[in-house]
Amino acid sequence: MIEIKTLQSYYTEDKVLMTQHSSERCRQRGIKIKDIRHAIMDGEIIEQYPDDYPFPSCLIFGYSVDNKIIHVVMSDEGTGSRIITAYFPDPEKWESDYKTRKETLK
Repeated sequence: MIEIKTLQSYYTEDKVLMTQHSSERCRQRGIKIKDIRHAIMDGEIIEQYPDDYPFPSCLIFGYSVDNKIIHVVMSDEGTGSRIITAYFPDPEKWESDYKTRKETLK
């Protein structure tokens, strides 16, 4: 189970990488590095993905510097982390708290 304090310490210790893909996606979405940092340092983990490959990851709920709700997906690689993606959650897919996924009909 990934702990938010662990991810925060990676960030403080400059042990977080951002892939070219995640950088490009964030640029397209208007999300800045300072928004991601703010979300991680003040956020909470709302979903765990222990079976993600090659490393477990999690979904963090937080706020951008201008107080918009943001989701950040990060890995825990044991000695550091990677930003997988960040996005502004879609109200069609999330309950009003933006922490609970809406049920999908199949």
